[in-house]
Amino acid sequence: MATFTTRFLGCKVSFADEQAIRERLLADGHTETSGEAEVAVVNTCCVTNEAVAKSRQAAAHAARTHSRVYVTGCAANLSGAVFEGMSEKITIVARRSEEVADAVAGDVGAIACVQADHRLERVRAFVKIQDGCSFSCAFCVIPLVRGATRSRSADAVLAEIRRRVAQGHLEVVLTGVNLGCFRDRAAGLTLAGLIRAAGRIEGLARLRLSSIEVNHVTRDLIDAMRETPTVAHHLHVPLQSGDDAVLRAMGRRYSIGQAQARLEACEDFNLTTDVIVGFPAEDDRAFESTMTAIARLGITKVHVFPYSPRPGTRTATENPVPPQVKKERSARLRVASDAACRARWVRRVGSEDAVLVDRPGLGYADDYTPWFVEAPVGAMIRARAVGVADEGVRAVACG
Repeated sequence: MATFTTRFLGCKVSFADEQAIRERLLADGHTETSGEAEVAVVNTCCVTNEAVAKSRQAAAHAARTHSRVYVTGCAANLSGAVFEGMSEKITIVARRSEEVADAVAGDVGAIACVQADHRLERVRAFVKIQDGCSFSCAFCVIPLVRGATRSRSADAVLAEIRRRVAQGHLEVVLTGVNLGCFRDRAAGLTLAGLIRAAGRIEGLARLRLSSIEVNHVTRDLIDAMRETPTVAHHLHVPLQSGDDAVLRAMGRRYSIGQAQARLEACEDFNLTTDVIVGFPAEDDRAFESTMTAIARLGITKVHVFPYSPRPGTRTATENPVPPQVKKERSARLRVASDAACRARWVRRVGSEDAVLVDRPGLGYADDYTPWFVEAPVGAMIRARAVGVADEGVRAVACG
């Protein structure tokens, strides 16, 4: 038997991959610990230079406290010597995500035919339905490290959702690198059909989408989300820019006008997004266009990423926007995002919603706004918004 720890960096897909490794090691009879252990798994990220640096730091730290370290995930698949010169304890597992759990478990070695069913670490469960990307945005390294788009079968996804519900998870988040590319051609299902099927699973209180490209926000998808009572009214749509010239330079496949037309059907949804600040084609005018577009589209939370050249991409050698300019633009966008979030929180005062409490004193409502309410962690309660705090809605449990 080996003792082990796991850690992920980056997105919800990285978390889902880390959990697949964790569950496989537990099923093989190994023991998870919270401190020093024999084996560490570090599932890495490479979306920015900062993410790669943090991945190296996490691997180095794990090597100081563990006998063996398996580095998995996106940075492990990045071309070049990302982890060169590090501890001999570190093994780089450069494989497709669906092969990694078997590779790590096979190297660690099973000790018995243990088939225990282990609950995920978090209150909500993340179920990966798709991986990879077949598009070629100028700035993005993900197609290089994740490979082409591919989908799990609908039967496998629905079986995992049922398993998570049976384990006690009230909320399931469907996740993937490019969620809207999900297809089960044998079953004749797109993402909209999968949502409808998942919504019929008994015991599932809430179904949420992690992130979806705006050109995949179709009428059928919105209809499916509205027809399925358990689906959360929140969409995270990574626009990356609000300027058409920058979007063309990025290789994105839509204009802001087209994005607005797609999102008009979501007027009652909470819309959140990702924006890259300081892309090589972004001048002051283009950044102002982004500020205007974010306000016009009614977006609340903006995850801001200063542009970072990625190896192997079309813009790998371009980085003309000075760091100070990126910093100033990022700050302005975050201030606008904070104001938009607060405005939505104010509008929620007096309303009631179902809140999933995922940490002491804090949970998330249907629209993924943070609600501060006292209730047991893991419970989904009915709550009433009574005010606004610095970081969300103040609420009290109903009845």
